[in-house]
Amino acid sequence: MLVTRSDPPVRRPGPPLPGASDRPPANERRRDHELAALQLLVVDGVRLYREGLAVVLAREHGVGRVLTAHDACSAADELREHQPDVVLINVADGNHDLVRAVRASAPDTAIVVVGVSESEKDVVACAEAGVAGYLLRTEPMEHLLRVMRSVLAGETLCSPRTTALLLRRVQALAARQVPGRRAVPALTAREEDVLDLLDVGLSNQEIGDRLGITVRTVKNHVHNILEKVGARRRGEAVAAYRRSRVVGSADPAGRRT
Repeated sequence: MLVTRSDPPVRRPGPPLPGASDRPPANERRRDHELAALQLLVVDGVRLYREGLAVVLAREHGVGRVLTAHDACSAADELREHQPDVVLINVADGNHDLVRAVRASAPDTAIVVVGVSESEKDVVACAEAGVAGYLLRTEPMEHLLRVMRSVLAGETLCSPRTTALLLRRVQALAARQVPGRRAVPALTAREEDVLDLLDVGLSNQEIGDRLGITVRTVKNHVHNILEKVGARRRGEAVAAYRRSRVVGSADPAGRRT
């Protein structure tokens, strides 16, 4: 029987494994190996939310232990004892003080905030509190995993909207440092609320009704705003402060005085 040596069989690729399309190139596999031991801390005052999110995250490939905490004190305890890689904090209720408290407890730990609105105030407040990543209220779980990967790689993954808001904030800060330009003192959150309503032309009574405060309180806020921006009229104050934030020129014409 004559036996001839044939060419080695050609290996045909099998069906792709689940998630294979997300597999990083060879030079990034070390990052995936590090992610396999990823330890997370979920911080939220609502038990159902934090425990539910912890269960979902624990099922994800590349996620190890998921811890939970309900406030700044319990988060500090978990940070001290377990030293998680990433802390996830729900800021849907606007509790940025919690973010600052966690940052103070663990300055070197990456913080990712979830439930962020697309308002400029919310995004900027999170940035000033020292967060490393954002997940907007409308973004899915898969994006949260990408955000955590980017944070561990020393990057910040943001939506185009978030990026635009942060860049606008940087531009505003740079504009205030231009020689010869008068720096505008920072307004309080309530003063900014009043200023926003002044910008759309509401009267003192309408502003009070909208914010749930008295007309006298509105007048006090307006007086403080005028002093801070160095203006004599409300339209001038709106224009001056909008220019300082590089949001665009505000035309005082048609504003109520």
